[in-house]
Amino acid sequence: MEYIAVLAPSVVVGLIFWFAMKSIFNADKSERQAEARAQEEANSRNQGPAPEGPAAK
Repeated sequence: MEYIAVLAPSVVVGLIFWFAMKSIFNADKSERQAEARAQEEANSRNQGPAPEGPAAK
């Protein structure tokens, strides 16, 4: 029983740290995906129709 009392605080702190890091990485991943979607949308809006004529090259 002594081992549980000694190891429990470390395990609990480790789990809290793991959950915190997991939530930070998930938030970063979501932010990167949102930024990529916004950038793709902005690029598609800025493309517009292709120019025509001899000056188009």
